[in-house]
Amino acid sequence: MYLAGFDIGSSSVKACLVDAETGKTVAQDFFPKAEMPIIARKPGWAEQDPESWWENLKLASCSVMRRAGISKEDVKAIGISWQMHGLVLVDGDRRVLRPSIIWCDSRAVSYGEKALGLLGEEYCLHHLLNSPGNFTASKLAWVKENEPHIYERVDRLMLPGDYIAMRMTDEVSVTVEGLSEGIFWDFREHSISDDLLKCFGFDRNIIPDTVPVFGIQGRLTVGAARELGLAEGTPVCYRAGDQPNNALSLNVFEPGEVAATAGTSGVVYGVLGNINYDKRSRVNTFAHVNHSESRTRLGVLLCINGTGILNSWLRKNIMGEGVTYSEMNEIAAGSPVGSRGLSIIPFGNGAERMLGNREAGCSVHGINFNIHTREDIVRAAQEGIAFSFYYGMGIMQEMGMDVSLIRAGNANMFLSPLFRRTLAGVSGATIEIFDTDGAAGAAKGAGIGAGIYSSHNEAFASLEKIDAIEPEVGKSAEYLDAYLRWKEKV
Repeated sequence: MYLAGFDIGSSSVKACLVDAETGKTVAQDFFPKAEMPIIARKPGWAEQDPESWWENLKLASCSVMRRAGISKEDVKAIGISWQMHGLVLVDGDRRVLRPSIIWCDSRAVSYGEKALGLLGEEYCLHHLLNSPGNFTASKLAWVKENEPHIYERVDRLMLPGDYIAMRMTDEVSVTVEGLSEGIFWDFREHSISDDLLKCFGFDRNIIPDTVPVFGIQGRLTVGAARELGLAEGTPVCYRAGDQPNNALSLNVFEPGEVAATAGTSGVVYGVLGNINYDKRSRVNTFAHVNHSESRTRLGVLLCINGTGILNSWLRKNIMGEGVTYSEMNEIAAGSPVGSRGLSIIPFGNGAERMLGNREAGCSVHGINFNIHTREDIVRAAQEGIAFSFYYGMGIMQEMGMDVSLIRAGNANMFLSPLFRRTLAGVSGATIEIFDTDGAAGAAKGAGIGAGIYSSHNEAFASLEKIDAIEPEVGKSAEYLDAYLRWKEKV
């Protein structure tokens, strides 16, 4: 008996097959092999074609089925994870009306700020736990004003994962977790916020019916099953945004537990057991995967748009053809803590929430042509990414969250020993690394939703810790000095 998990990222679509009995991954793959393009028709814009997600998902699904060599009837449940805050619009025939405005697009900042003024800061923070900011609701407001010919044809809005579920099942639905990340959910009334809809002038009918995060949300149609290499009728049993799902994949469910990722963007995500928020909305509070009206479980999300994308940019544009990320890590190790006085600010991927939606951009400070080498540049980039994490963690600590233990998957920037040591050194936190990823987490989430596992602890009993990084003894002052010099430039 197997479980299928799909992770719809902005760089690639990942697929995974998990043996439900052992909890082990038996096959995994991703497409495309080069990073998916992001359409940026204007500065600050970022769009993707939802059809490209589906095409790459088909390739990944068929690939893992071939690699596993199992019968399609043996796959008993499907889970979906997706890049958060995106906007997908379809007409009454379920046709996509425009490219998806994805998470790192900053065009809607002013629309969120206007709504914050109209609704009032007290209402937004008390009921929505965030300002409308640059999230899905504000992106829809941009479409309504700037593309009225598109907006008038909208039948339903969705998040990226809802679109994939629709393609699989031919049913349109959303979850409370998804609605909360789009800033449509009123946590005090436990319902869609009518006040927000009225403020933006949205018809409530464009929001699909809600379904639970865990449970049967629909079944594969004949056509979808054929395209994915799976069996008709296989149930979709779990759906969540990538950061709540990453926390799930690390068995982070209860108050005080913290997860982190560092891919294109960087995230620290901690669970709260009470309704709380940052009064300046520098971090965000959403429904966690196990949130309910009777049992508050909220995810406090620190998202930094410009993190791993800096490392990627350096590799593609500076390092020379053929240099791998592993080789970059070795190059960076040739420079000491503090990169010989060089600092790099990594914020070059849209407006940064923790900086008050300011587009700070990426910048290099203190470079000396007689001293610095590419070793210093690569190290300063990785240190800058780690320092941006620590900067944001301070905001979470102001909310009363203890960030002394961080769980992370063995992927992306957390593959870099230098990055891990820097984050542990400057923050004082222990970092535990686990052999898991978002697609595997989505597969196990599907197992919970299908009732194959009785609890999340049973689902993640096989979760394997492969490393633990403690702060380096005697080096905290060096890391802190480098951080304070970096912070002056932010």
